[in-house]
Amino acid sequence: MIRQLIVSYVLLVAVALTAFTVPVAFTLTSQLRGDTEASVRREANTMALMLAQGDPASRAALNRLATAYADRTPGHVDVLPASGTDGTDTARWGDGALRVTVPAIRDNHIVGAVRVTYPTSDLTARLWRIWGFRAILAVGVLAVAAGLGALVARRLTRPLRQLNEMASKFGDGDLTARSPVTGPPETQRLARTLNSGAERLDTLIDSQRIFVADASHQLRTPLTALRLSLDNIADGVEDAFVREDVDQATAEVVRMSRLVNGLLVLARAEAKVSAAEALPLRELVENRLAVWRPAAEERGVTIAQEGELGGRSLVLASPGHLDQVLDNILSNALEVSPDGSVITVKVAVRPDEVVLSVLDQGPGMSDAEKARAFDRFWRGQGLTGRSGSGLGLAIVKQLVADDGGTVALRDAPGGGLWVAVSLRASPRSGG
Repeated sequence: MIRQLIVSYVLLVAVALTAFTVPVAFTLTSQLRGDTEASVRREANTMALMLAQGDPASRAALNRLATAYADRTPGHVDVLPASGTDGTDTARWGDGALRVTVPAIRDNHIVGAVRVTYPTSDLTARLWRIWGFRAILAVGVLAVAAGLGALVARRLTRPLRQLNEMASKFGDGDLTARSPVTGPPETQRLARTLNSGAERLDTLIDSQRIFVADASHQLRTPLTALRLSLDNIADGVEDAFVREDVDQATAEVVRMSRLVNGLLVLARAEAKVSAAEALPLRELVENRLAVWRPAAEERGVTIAQEGELGGRSLVLASPGHLDQVLDNILSNALEVSPDGSVITVKVAVRPDEVVLSVLDQGPGMSDAEKARAFDRFWRGQGLTGRSGSGLGLAIVKQLVADDGGTVALRDAPGGGLWVAVSLRASPRSGG
């Protein structure tokens, strides 16, 4: 926008210079040519009158005047016979000279003519100097106009840049960002409107955070108490049928606790808006793999990594998001992986994004199941359907979307599921 304003301002100045300077330059050029032609014609007329007299004294005076003219000016004089002229008074420009021919008439008869040839090299040089000076002056004026235009444009667009900066911070999760109320009345009203909307949204997010914190306490406490009561009942029951009923109730309480925990994690993900930071992908992935490898080894499952896990790549993500994403994906992969299988983790670095992939050798998903896998409470028909809450992939999608990334499900080569998480690469990434 600043560039467009500067160009528009310079174009207006250029049009003004063209409208006022070029006509003046053409007028001055025409005036100089006219003055030169009038001066040469005046000399030619004087000499033609002397030639028309025909007496020796006039002839001698003509010779002296012609000689003096050649000495004082760059021009020269030619006396033409009557046969050398058609009797017309002419002035011709061309071949680097002005040629003025004036006939000498005595008693209505042409007795000869005087031709004055005046070189126009000095006049041409003078005209070039005039045009060159005006061109240099125009360039200087345009340069000054561009500088002033830049100052004016930056001053005019400063409120818009402040609004854009506030919107960028707000989009990155900084809900405390506000825009100064400056500039024209229109931008001031816009700034007030954006600040008011940001204030209201910040208040709503804070309310949701408070609700999540309260719900976490209010829901977990009775479920924990209920499970402890069921455990106490099971310890004092000897009837096998009653114990079976208590065990079923305990399993449902455990599943409900897992479901509540998943809902709280999802609610926190939706309520939490934080600015993305440049995080080292390799360290994050290796830390989570170190946590999950012991659990995988108990199942006889190997967690392998391909490549250097992105090397020194940095990704833009909120602290803690990528840890939860990997935990959910690895947990699902471990649930569906048969004994002796391999879970592969690899990273592909691209110019503007980093793709983190987790491939398992489980039963995989059909296209219909992939389309619904990110729905809340949806559980597949595979191994995870028996104990899962149906919120794992929904949480993954929410966390990745909060960081400006995407997650996709594909068929792994050789069977199984391929989970591909695309995250924004940090400009400070080392590759």
